[in-house]
Amino acid sequence: MCGFMVVILAVSAYRDRRAVSKVLRENERLINENRDLQNRLTLSSRTAQQIADRKDMQHQVEGKFVDRREYFRKNWKQYISVNTGDYKTGFLGGIKNLQITVRNQTEYPLDNAVVKVEYLRGNGNVFKTENYTVHNIPEKGAQSVQASNSRKGVKVNIKLVSVTSQPLNFCWSVDKKAAVNDPDPWACVPTK
Repeated sequence: MCGFMVVILAVSAYRDRRAVSKVLRENERLINENRDLQNRLTLSSRTAQQIADRKDMQHQVEGKFVDRREYFRKNWKQYISVNTGDYKTGFLGGIKNLQITVRNQTEYPLDNAVVKVEYLRGNGNVFKTENYTVHNIPEKGAQSVQASNSRKGVKVNIKLVSVTSQPLNFCWSVDKKAAVNDPDPWACVPTK
């Protein structure tokens, strides 16, 4: 009789274990499905917010004509840059084969760009400073100029000093201060 009871309890425990296992698998499936639905809802909510934001932007922008030249003048630092190529330094100092390149990503050519080059010693002090003018930088292009060699120096710093462009109506100089109330301070000839 005890053996019979043990068999009945074992069969009952086996059935209970299978039922619990089935419930756990179903719960795991439902949790995963819930997580997927939650992710889709979040994504859908973000998309709806982006669409709403874009519609708000369209309403704000409607009726406003953006002059491309004015846009490039106001945001010129994003479109005009200067850099050096790989140059050689001597064992005891000295810089050779220094090339200065001005890049113009605007839709208008640049007439001139003046670049200041500081030749630095190993301790960081400036050995000498020279200005170079790069002429006729094409739109969406670059123009380079070869800098003179230096008998001293191990490194160079370069900075734009001024940029001018008649087609862009752009006159920027590091010395020219923008007026506080001027909406387009880098225009050579005021547009309004």
